[in-house]
Amino acid sequence: MSASTRRLRRGLLWGALAIALLSGGALAFASRRIATEQTAYSGPSASRCVPAQINRSDVLPHTSLAVAPLPGSYDAMPQTQISLLGAPAREIEDVSATGSISGGHSGRLQPYSQGDGASFVPDQPFRAGEQVTVRGRLHSGQRSVPFAYSFQVAYPDPIPVKKNLSKPRATPPAGSVQIFHSAPELEAPAVDVSTDSGAAPGDIFLAPYSGPGRNGPTILDQRGQLVWMDPLPGEMKATNLQVESYEGKPVLTWWQGYIPEQGFGEGEEIVANTAYEQFLHIKAGNGNLADLHDFHLEPNHTALLTVFRTIHCDLSSVNGPRDAGVTDTSFQEIDVKTGLVRREWTGVDHVALAESEASPLKASAEWPFDYFHVNSIDPLGNGETLISARNTWGLYYLDDRTGQIVLRVGGKSSEVKMGSGAETAYQHDATMLGNGDVSIFDNGGVPMVHPTSRGLIVSIDGEAKTDSVVQELKLPERVEGGSQGNVQQLGDGDWFVGWGQAPHYSEFDSSGRLIYDAHMWAVPKEFETESYRAYTFEWKADPPWPPAIAAQRSSGGVEAWASWNGATEVASWRLLGGGAPGELTPLATVPSSGFETAIHAKAEPYLSVQALNGAGDVIGNSKTISPGG
Repeated sequence: MSASTRRLRRGLLWGALAIALLSGGALAFASRRIATEQTAYSGPSASRCVPAQINRSDVLPHTSLAVAPLPGSYDAMPQTQISLLGAPAREIEDVSATGSISGGHSGRLQPYSQGDGASFVPDQPFRAGEQVTVRGRLHSGQRSVPFAYSFQVAYPDPIPVKKNLSKPRATPPAGSVQIFHSAPELEAPAVDVSTDSGAAPGDIFLAPYSGPGRNGPTILDQRGQLVWMDPLPGEMKATNLQVESYEGKPVLTWWQGYIPEQGFGEGEEIVANTAYEQFLHIKAGNGNLADLHDFHLEPNHTALLTVFRTIHCDLSSVNGPRDAGVTDTSFQEIDVKTGLVRREWTGVDHVALAESEASPLKASAEWPFDYFHVNSIDPLGNGETLISARNTWGLYYLDDRTGQIVLRVGGKSSEVKMGSGAETAYQHDATMLGNGDVSIFDNGGVPMVHPTSRGLIVSIDGEAKTDSVVQELKLPERVEGGSQGNVQQLGDGDWFVGWGQAPHYSEFDSSGRLIYDAHMWAVPKEFETESYRAYTFEWKADPPWPPAIAAQRSSGGVEAWASWNGATEVASWRLLGGGAPGELTPLATVPSSGFETAIHAKAEPYLSVQALNGAGDVIGNSKTISPGG
């Protein structure tokens, strides 16, 4: 294949991906391996992706500037901007970028809204395979310090988008989903609560997929009854629904997009207010799409999100193919106000390919070597960030200023002694707790390395270089949560665990005793409902849309059903009826009995419902309908 043909195929694939992602129904997902419908571009053989120096500092010598792409790296995207963090934009001057093939690039130096740096955004992308040299000057007091560094642009190997994105939905099996007369478009998973002995107050936050019913961010109450759902079109999926804070107010955040069968996300992060209005769509930068694994809003109008991009790579150094690909997992810090990338940390630049527990032997452009697989980012507030990498079985403490790993915990290159039972395998969601301990969801497989998946609390002593078990959280039965999962510490000391691939979510008291367990409906195991993570939060919301009503005449009068997707303050429902739409009077008032409440009354030609709060005030009015039947 000629170089020009390769470039043409690569351009066609990127163009097809962009077109698909911009269409509303184009984002698709397959959590199970399916037949691939087109062949990915296979770039030039023996393409290097690993820098000569692993774990290099991103701070340029004699300056305060931390830069991205990393000096000496080989994994920059053609659409990369050049991030310069650590000095006001007014002190950064004469920035230029020159490609060894494409030549000089015009562009703009755009400041971060935080006032501590700027990105040079080229007007045109760089060329795959070329070396880019960056030059500029940094003013510091009366001094003007020149700087220069270079990086290499990778050959992207984009994963093909599945073609058939509009297949008809199968009818869910009886009893598998919650179905509502007044809101038939909502099909949340049916839930069986098997244990409930004093769970902390709060609703359950999920994003179910894979099983029957609709996909989308979903809130349930502790009985498993639906509170709110945003059903997504086609095969679009969501993950990681939780409550965060933005500008001092509670918000919902979640990821949604396309998930190829290779197991990462290509989409965007959504932020919605307490009226469920989506007011922020946060995207990854540098030509990437936001990944599904983790997201954090920070107080300074920044956001942390994961990114998975696939690039061509020679894997012969780890006994893999020379003509193959690697999944270069990373995270970005995004300036929410401007969309600029303030910093980017990539696994290939900091962790050797040989540290992986995954095998590179059958890697290809279409099935790249997923050697690292970052799945959680926890900014610690002390100048460090804690991340978890599934496929090295390791946790990594990073220096926020230099990007360098300062401590490795677990895996092949652990710098601490692992105590009995402290080893993890394929773990997720490493989170620093208030007392300095770390909570982890230890998947233990797949293949299963440990007897069961578990929540794990460990004490990591960076000075003594030890890691010891504080507490384990296990269900009575064996659980194979081979992927996904999380552990959440609650304010009262309890623990909430989402079991990921296994369709459970559970609460344990501070001593580790199981006090709440729920199981989402499952058909044969290969089609079980999954939720990447599960959380519990207290939530109050006021949706802007009206309540919904459905009604059917019967021999004894009329049966009406009332619901209000997302409302949290409804205490009772009042049914109104009359001979004309403007002549409705109360027929019956009944307590709210879950997401949908049935109301029986005498038949009238026109009906509507009113939602009442605990004080008996009307907080919502439905449209007026004529009952069927």
